Amino acid sequence: MIETSRFGVDALPDEPPRVAEVWAVRGPQGYAPLLDADEQRKAEAFRRARDREIYTAAHTAVRVLAGAYLGLDPQEVRVVREDCPGCGGPHGRPALPGAPLHFSLSHTRDLALLAFAPTPVGVDVEPLPAEDLVADVATALHPQEQRELSQLPVSEGPSAFARCWTRKEAYLKGTGEGLAGGGLSRTLVGTGPHPVPVPGWTLADVRAPQGYAAAVAVRD
Repeated sequence: MIETSRFGVDALPDEPPRVAEVWAVRGPQGYAPLLDADEQRKAEAFRRARDREIYTAAHTAVRVLAGAYLGLDPQEVRVVREDCPGCGGPHGRPALPGAPLHFSLSHTRDLALLAFAPTPVGVDVEPLPAEDLVADVATALHPQEQRELSQLPVSEGPSAFARCWTRKEAYLKGTGEGLAGGGLSRTLVGTGPHPVPVPGWTLADVRAPQGYAAAVAVRD
């Protein structure tokens, strides 16, 4: 089961999640920024102010929400990177060391989604692509998904592609494999209204504002 909520100063959890919980963040939320040195460097590297603002808001929200779940002050929450399952480098899933809590985040434009769960979880949100780009970017998908997209009217391509892409990226973020491990073409999640089941995982589309698609994957 997956629950969704709007993140804000007056809506914080008071106990660890029993199911996957997804939080939406829309720009600054009234909290002082809580970034580590590496995150500060990444925030400063954004050229557009709105990109910098949503990045800062999302990474601050991670600490505020994780702290609420764990009964900690947000400044006490430490975020690390697990080892990559492919190469062993320190760029795998983000994690809360020593905590019985898993999380994932994704941000684009002025919207971010954060997912927390008692088991590994991944979340992704993306803007819908332009109609004329779908055929080109679809070549990265599973062959069956490419066939499904090729049979749709052009006007339905962007939403179907975005559904598929966010499901796939959420799953690959959950496993820690990421986009570089070949899972885009290997993993089948489907382009239709309902995700194709992936063994050992629950995939679900997340309601998103018009012009966006989003999905979450949580390990069973």
